[in-house]
Amino acid sequence: GGPIATRWAQQPCPREGLAPPSWKGYQELKQECLRSGCLFEDPDFPANNASLFFSEKPPIPFLWKRPGVSTQCPLTQLFCGIAAASRYKALKMNQELNRVLPSDQPSMFWQHSEWLDVVIDDRLPTFKDRLVFVHSAEHNEFWSALLEKAYAKLNGSYEALKGGSTIEAMEDFTGGVGEMYEVKKAPDNFYEILEKALKRSSMVGCSIDTSSAAESEARTPFGLIKGHAYSVTGTDEVSYQGQKVQLIRIRNPWGQVEWNGPWSDNSLEWRLVSPLEQKRLAQTALDDGEFWMKFEDFRVHFDKVEICNLTPDALEDSTAHKWEVTIHEGSWVRGSTAGGCRNFLGK
Repeated sequence: GGPIATRWAQQPCPREGLAPPSWKGYQELKQECLRSGCLFEDPDFPANNASLFFSEKPPIPFLWKRPGVSTQCPLTQLFCGIAAASRYKALKMNQELNRVLPSDQPSMFWQHSEWLDVVIDDRLPTFKDRLVFVHSAEHNEFWSALLEKAYAKLNGSYEALKGGSTIEAMEDFTGGVGEMYEVKKAPDNFYEILEKALKRSSMVGCSIDTSSAAESEARTPFGLIKGHAYSVTGTDEVSYQGQKVQLIRIRNPWGQVEWNGPWSDNSLEWRLVSPLEQKRLAQTALDDGEFWMKFEDFRVHFDKVEICNLTPDALEDSTAHKWEVTIHEGSWVRGSTAGGCRNFLGK
């Protein structure tokens, strides 16, 4: 993919006499493609239904296309247009994403206490000339689709990415250490716990439980989505009618559909807050998916909070607060370190 696809025809090339690509590293595969003028086709994650599903049948006829064919983008690039490029570059400034998407390298994910390289080709599943799964609103930037494909390969198929745990994805993408809280059973200092995590650049997500599959993505009367992965982006206190009110800021990754209760974007509470306070809290009445809630309401409506604490090597040096981490590597060896319980030492 990438620059190779802009120079040669979109045709597979025979690979007789060549070692299986899975035996080779990224740089070796890249040089091989440059010498032969052929586009890389990954035999370990082929462009067929087996890479899409392991238990389901394709609901639509998928067509695998390379960038430049699968989008309206005339050239094979990770992004098209100034706005898209700016978003991508801003994301790349984060150390943790830069590790997942290193420059001129395969994608990397944290698995089993180490970073693993995942090499893929750039054939992406489409339907009616549009990307089927992860895509940007403009339909013409595809870095996120390539990252999704690498993660699907790591997990065996695209279907394997359906559902699952938010905290597992956080750990896989950052190498951080996760912890989970049931909001209704959280300790009394839960607000301080969240403040501390956010100050240390931890990733914080929250969600509302569902009682059945039918409830997934169902909207509550307060504008919240059940079974949906929200992110916590901030905490703060505001002066309101002579009292301090603890607030928490939540973001819907859809970029729209927000909480409509107290302290929502257009609520009456904000009219009694000074413009200076509103500016300090960056409170806006935009349907951008981000909103404030009173922390007490948050504890009533949300059920689960997942925190991924980023280790020092995943944070920028300028970060004021960091966690400390110690890593111990080892293995269980039969007869040596894997002796079983005290009643059955030989097993």
